[in-house]
Amino acid sequence: MRLSLAFLAIAAGLFPLAASAQTQVPSDRGEIALSFAPVVQRATPAVVNIYATRIVAERLSPFAGDPFFSQFFDFGQAVPRVQNSLGSGVILSADGIVVSNHHVVGGADDIRVVLADRREFAGRVILADASADLAVIRLEGAAGLPALELADADRAQVGDLVLAIGNPFGVGQTVTSGIVSGLARAGAAGRAGYFVQTDAAINPGNSGGALVDLEGRLLGINTSILTRSGGSNGIGFAIPANLVAQYVAQAQAGRTEFERPWSGIDVQPVDQSLAEAMGLAGPGGVAIRQIHPESPFAAARLAAGDVVIAIDGQPVESPQALDYRLAVRGPGATARVTYWRDGAFAEAEVVLAPARGSAGSESLRIAAPNIFDGLAVAALDPALIDRLGLPLSAQGIVVTEVAGRARRTGLRPGDILLAVNDRPLSRPADLAEITARPGRSWIVEFIRNGGRGVIQLSGG
Repeated sequence: MRLSLAFLAIAAGLFPLAASAQTQVPSDRGEIALSFAPVVQRATPAVVNIYATRIVAERLSPFAGDPFFSQFFDFGQAVPRVQNSLGSGVILSADGIVVSNHHVVGGADDIRVVLADRREFAGRVILADASADLAVIRLEGAAGLPALELADADRAQVGDLVLAIGNPFGVGQTVTSGIVSGLARAGAAGRAGYFVQTDAAINPGNSGGALVDLEGRLLGINTSILTRSGGSNGIGFAIPANLVAQYVAQAQAGRTEFERPWSGIDVQPVDQSLAEAMGLAGPGGVAIRQIHPESPFAAARLAAGDVVIAIDGQPVESPQALDYRLAVRGPGATARVTYWRDGAFAEAEVVLAPARGSAGSESLRIAAPNIFDGLAVAALDPALIDRLGLPLSAQGIVVTEVAGRARRTGLRPGDILLAVNDRPLSRPADLAEITARPGRSWIVEFIRNGGRGVIQLSGG
């Protein structure tokens, strides 16, 4: 009899009656061991399904599908075609701010967001960034929505229990469980970025969904899987909540493009041999190979040869980690940088800012009765160096766009033009002056991907 009463008491604790108090988030890990249900009930209302529609122009080529001729012939009538995509998103504010992946909603003409309670809203992208695969969406006419609180991803540990929530394969909202199986994954799954790794099942359609901790907070936005079969193989990646917070803050401040702080330094990871050469106790940090004169690190008196160990107390083990730490802080913030120089650790305060230039740089489009017509060039500045991924030492003029007859030159955006017909180029006006003269033959010297090249052009 006593055993039966004890069992009933335990059962009552595990399965409260409908008339009892509302289910609460577990207060300790002992309660979590019984069920994930309280966490799921708290988190799932803020995870949404996203249906995006794009109108794309598709050319009907007679060689479409031919493995050989389709490589060389791209013509035919352009026919509009509707392209649909399915993904997930997470509500982060009661007034309808939703975060998802760029590859889910980027370029969409129509976005429909469906909540867990089946309410539907039209969505509008207010900030998108393909490089980070993040997009911030505002729901039209939304108010009083359930929203997830952001966790501090820096406090996560390998082995922490997590839940992945999304809409895999379009079957409806689904929850999978797992652990944090890795942290600080830089360049995972062949993509640039900095990720939280999990073994919770993430499948197609989960993109943009939530990775939550056991307090029901958003730890990251699920973005990709590492797979050879096309299914979940136990390695998924999420964009950390700390970076998501910076995107949301900039979107709410009215920005339509994400603004990243510019480091102005070229770095390499410090391995064992480099650590021994520099007198470090072991591998760690990134060594500064090159520094731009306008770099905020240069303003803080760091120099080539210094090793950046940490930013705001968080370790920096790779170039991606450096970019992530700066992006999380955001432009206008001050970062505390720990570095190694001459056998000792030191600290500096670095004031973060975006790269200068681009908008006010000297640029022009060539309008000439020859093969250069339609070529756009600009004077190099830090913003162009950063956007085009050029060496920090790059100088001169750079190709920014190739259009019209200029496509026949073979030049590409990012090419640094040095000289035409042995005449050096130092500003865009030099190229305009040379190409305005009569001529049928042109010898162009340029730098592409760090290598010097020469091409000879002819014809108008």
